Amino acid sequence: MNWNPSKNPLTFTYFENRLGPFPGVIDIFGLGGGLLEYRASLLAGHGFATLAVAYEYEDLPKTSDNIFLDYFEEALNYMLQHPQVKGPGIGLLGISLGADICLSMASFLKNIAATVSINGSAFSGNRVIYYNETKIPSLGYDPRRIKVVFSGLLDIVDTRIDIVGGCEHPSMIPIEKAQGPILFIVGQDDHNWRSEFYAQLAAERLQTHGKKMPLIISYPGAGHCLEPPYFPMCPASVHRALDKIVIWGGEPRAHSKAQVDAWKQILSFFYKHLCMPPKL
Repeated sequence: MNWNPSKNPLTFTYFENRLGPFPGVIDIFGLGGGLLEYRASLLAGHGFATLAVAYEYEDLPKTSDNIFLDYFEEALNYMLQHPQVKGPGIGLLGISLGADICLSMASFLKNIAATVSINGSAFSGNRVIYYNETKIPSLGYDPRRIKVVFSGLLDIVDTRIDIVGGCEHPSMIPIEKAQGPILFIVGQDDHNWRSEFYAQLAAERLQTHGKKMPLIISYPGAGHCLEPPYFPMCPASVHRALDKIVIWGGEPRAHSKAQVDAWKQILSFFYKHLCMPPKL
């Protein structure tokens, strides 16, 4: 496989004069891929050993058409075997496509103690997800539904194919198989896709399969790109797949307040489920 620890930094911190081991969290970003370490660094400042997993970066795996969970399974195994990482379970944190990768990992892999999805969809969107003999087909999208809004920017919120069958659609990630609890962070003004609707479908699927309801925290006026506190809002940027500028949604004041509160919620969730005393 293509797993390379040197390209996937494991970040530590000294916490309350302890030298470790520390609760582990794997951090995965969205469609743009690459290597982004700032959120992992911030988590490390709160006492977590955090692995920022890169993809679509240099010679690492591409997810243009397919997502192979084997690569991310190697990341999980690397964390579980690391002497500075406290087991038995690992936390997962992802945004957008990264959130859907995390939900897939939680559904198919063992030793996942807690999963946070920031504006994920719980669907295999425009890619096919593979793990061993399992294949989750792509939901797909309809480019005819793209709307041109102010200044020629694109709004893609309605481009996904209609979900016939609801929470039992074959393109939905089987999150009922997840062992640990799930937290959905949702921006109600997300213009990448309808995150709140997808979170509700996820809750319906879990309930249908007799599983515990997930925690859903929705933020009115918050867009798709929910970053850590005090990061500037990104209202629009180039969409990697379309190579066009799209809007991500969000009202500046509401979005900024959501980023502050969501970060507190994420830390509390990991403190609770990764066996660590809270210190926000």
